Amino acid sequence: MNQKRPLDLALEYMEIVYGERQLEDLYHLLTPDCSFHGPLFQFDTAEGYIKSMLDAPPEDFEYKLRHSFEDANVACLVYDFFKPGIRAPMVQIFETRDGRISKITLIFDTAPFN
Repeated sequence: MNQKRPLDLALEYMEIVYGERQLEDLYHLLTPDCSFHGPLFQFDTAEGYIKSMLDAPPEDFEYKLRHSFEDANVACLVYDFFKPGIRAPMVQIFETRDGRISKITLIFDTAPFN
């Protein structure tokens, strides 16, 4: 069975978070021990990360992809994040293991959100 490439996994993640899919779909995309590290939030398990998004679902935002890169086990997306009154460039790094995302690092300047 062919495993999805890191870039395919990263783009599927974006489709779930920013698109019309259900946030619960992340359970099949992330390893149970998937960690998330960003400037505002950090989680050490997929359960904690997904639960936080289900408790306070992201809404009224979108993104426009600038660049995407991948190697054997890592994908990187560079994009512009848009929310009413906010535009912020962001970088998200996705590390993968066994066909699933095992670590997410989100990098952006928090100043536009204050």
